[in-house]
Amino acid sequence: MSRTRTALAVSLLLFSPLQAMGQTVEPAATVQASADHGAAPAAREMSRAEALTLFNSAFSQFRNGFVDQVDADKLVEAAIGGLLTSLDPHSKYLNPDKYAENKAQNSGEFGGVGVEMAVENGLVKVLTPIEDSPAFRAGVLPGDFFTHINGEPVRGVTLVEAMERMRGSIGTPLRLTVQRGSGGQSFDLTLMRELVKSPAVRWRTEGTVGYVKISGFTQQTQPGLEKAMAGIEAELGPRLTGYVLDLRDNPGGLVKQAISVCDSFLDQGEIVSTRGRDPDSARHYFATPGDLAHGKPIVLIVNGRSASASEIVAGALQDQRRAVVLGTQTFGKGSVQTITPLSNRGATRMTTARYYTPSGRSIQALGITPDMTVEQARVTLAGDHGQEGDYQLTRALDIVRGAAVFTAPVSATAQQAQLVQ
Repeated sequence: MSRTRTALAVSLLLFSPLQAMGQTVEPAATVQASADHGAAPAAREMSRAEALTLFNSAFSQFRNGFVDQVDADKLVEAAIGGLLTSLDPHSKYLNPDKYAENKAQNSGEFGGVGVEMAVENGLVKVLTPIEDSPAFRAGVLPGDFFTHINGEPVRGVTLVEAMERMRGSIGTPLRLTVQRGSGGQSFDLTLMRELVKSPAVRWRTEGTVGYVKISGFTQQTQPGLEKAMAGIEAELGPRLTGYVLDLRDNPGGLVKQAISVCDSFLDQGEIVSTRGRDPDSARHYFATPGDLAHGKPIVLIVNGRSASASEIVAGALQDQRRAVVLGTQTFGKGSVQTITPLSNRGATRMTTARYYTPSGRSIQALGITPDMTVEQARVTLAGDHGQEGDYQLTRALDIVRGAAVFTAPVSATAQQAQLVQ
């Protein structure tokens, strides 16, 4: 069989999900209603054979009649992509390059320039350059803005779209237009993409509180969390009062890693459930004994860019009353995408189920509502020489410290004083 016929056969086989996913395709001949005869009867859904015949006819017309020579492979890939994107915004076709890139991102290793980013005021803002990365060596600073990526403006793009533009094959150039400061001048940088190992988890101590930032859910997340918790305990010892878990600007990632993170802080109870079109396909995930935080108070910070796997963690710890969720309403992506490889032609990424929190709340298009709504604000204290503070983090630290006061065991001296009174 020729390469063209093979590609066409693949596309025809993939066309069948139109019925499987319950999508209605209008027949070639439509019946129009007239004012005299009322509404037209409901269009009959095509059979699989009719749909394949129609597609074959359209493919032949495009292939033979278009003004320019048409590449059959590209035509088939476009057809598959159109089929998937018509279902919902999260389903798509991954060509072989995109599929390989997706696997690299899930492993936590990819070709890039090494920056952690967020979207602020419509522009891509650098949170921090990864140490010894191309961006770090080129002098990119926290607070810099990227206004253009490879000459294309980025105003209005989502964080995921910006990340996709930044990543690419190792050894390929990436041209960035950098704006330094709110009213600073812009300049161009051309960086070569390298293999970047982006740490999914970072940690530090804030007084007697452990701060853990999870930037994504990759295969490195759970090991990174365990190292972070061990490092905080080793540094603070008995002075440790609690934790702040920061999931702001975390777009999600691997669901198994999100479940594992929840299990790290829960001894029992449901974490999340998924429900698909078939009622019998519902699955429930439960916690196992063991709490890395040893029952100490946790405040979890989220914002409008916390999505998907981040919302699973926030919803589970909130419903199980294990953490106080602080910040702003999350993004609201509560659907499961299953990636299925195609024979030597990339893969499909298709929505197959939706997430529900332990209390049965749907995350899709709704998000997680914080227990305490705290908008992000820039706070400048008089003695800070113009440095800006993180208001949401400040509030979170205050809550942890306050909770520690009420949950701390009474000392022997205090008990003796109470007995004397």
